[in-house]
Amino acid sequence: MKLHSLAFLFVSLFIFSCSSSSGSNDGGGGTTFSHTQGVGDTANGFLSASEYTSLTIEVDYVAGFQPSQAALNNLKSFLESRLHKPGGITITVDDEIPSSGQSPYTAQEAFDLEQEHRDIYTEGNTLAAYFIILDGEFENENVLGFAYFNTSMALMGERIESISGGFGQPSKTTVETAVLNHEFGHILGLVDNGSPAVQDHVDEANGAHCDVESCLMYFAVRTSDFMSNLMGGEIPELDAQCIQDLQANGGK
Repeated sequence: MKLHSLAFLFVSLFIFSCSSSSGSNDGGGGTTFSHTQGVGDTANGFLSASEYTSLTIEVDYVAGFQPSQAALNNLKSFLESRLHKPGGITITVDDEIPSSGQSPYTAQEAFDLEQEHRDIYTEGNTLAAYFIILDGEFENENVLGFAYFNTSMALMGERIESISGGFGQPSKTTVETAVLNHEFGHILGLVDNGSPAVQDHVDEANGAHCDVESCLMYFAVRTSDFMSNLMGGEIPELDAQCIQDLQANGGK
């Protein structure tokens, strides 16, 4: 994939997120917390315990594309290693939803489905995040996941299955884990998009990604081309600079 294509993709998602932002009640849980802010806007709320002491994550999925429990366990471990949440982190696999037949999906169509099916919203001291696992492909077919609001993310379940689990392919759990963790990294404000970069490590050509190729937040991690190389089951981890950014913004 050309670098400028990925840069355009990120900018498009960022504009979608910011143009739809609202500081008022968005209808979730009767609170005044807005779940339609820009990606990374609630980074400190996720990382620190100053306002929210626990985290709950709702996962909805299109029939046939339920994520593996192992991948969800890996996501929880990843978050526990970086977030101050003394009240705990809970991941709930909630609704199996019918296909909307929208493939290829846009960020707006993912949000439309979220509005229809999301049940859990931020309330009291519990911050809520949302994953929707979709069939088909994103409008950019090489992309396996995307974050589109401050608590909202999508994975392309059908596309992930097509590049995993077969002969010469990485396992489904490996691919799901890498994409889940990568997209949550954006929700945590990486890179320099909610959690300011302590040192200069931003990949300017690809927007809000790390310029270290071995890092979880390297731009190619969420693409099918990159995933084809994960044969050993080794999931990329955050590099020292990304960890430093999270720590400086209230994380571990």
